[in-house]
Amino acid sequence: MQKVLIIEDEEGLVEFLELELKYEGYLVDVAYDGRTGLDKATKQKYDIILLDLMMPGLNGIEVCRRLRTTKDTPVIMLTAKDSVMDRVMGLDNGADDYLSKPFAIEELFARMRVIFRRQENNKILDQKLLLTFKDIELDLESRTVIKEKMLIELTNKEFELLAIFMRNVNKVLTRDMLLEQVWGYDSVVETNVVDVYVRYLRNKLSAEDKELYIQTVRGVGYVMRE
Repeated sequence: MQKVLIIEDEEGLVEFLELELKYEGYLVDVAYDGRTGLDKATKQKYDIILLDLMMPGLNGIEVCRRLRTTKDTPVIMLTAKDSVMDRVMGLDNGADDYLSKPFAIEELFARMRVIFRRQENNKILDQKLLLTFKDIELDLESRTVIKEKMLIELTNKEFELLAIFMRNVNKVLTRDMLLEQVWGYDSVVETNVVDVYVRYLRNKLSAEDKELYIQTVRGVGYVMRE
């Protein structure tokens, strides 16, 4: 049975989520502030964490950032903020998905299922631990990227995005495909996030030629082409 940790200071929402999750067969644990939530998340094993962004004391961004130093438990961030940069900030600090309040419980369950499916798919794909493309080597076990014998520092989402490209060389990937595989998003509105992260990757992989590794396919998406 999968176990969920809710870190949220809004008691009414917590009660609703706890009731619905238990009805769906999940085990549920609750923390009403960031520090307690972080303590539970680091000391216990959970299959997924539902994390509020705006909390007194230790906010969701800081909780997620500290959690990622020791754990890779999937995190869905719940927040009333919905700008592209707010989403990027949450994802940059280790969140796996981002859901704006108010939300339908069915959408939350769907996003949780996407994350669980992606984990299962990654277990299969990770059997091939070293990916190469031109002068780039990506090691899935150590989560490192080497280019011309130099270590390239990538965030968690940048690494996952690059891995998807390197697993699909010569295959054009749409923004929606990348959102679903890396973040679990399926909304057209959210595709701006892909463009932001592709730009981050290009800057880190090649300062001179932005499309040396990841090329834009106008009106469609992106491709790593040999």
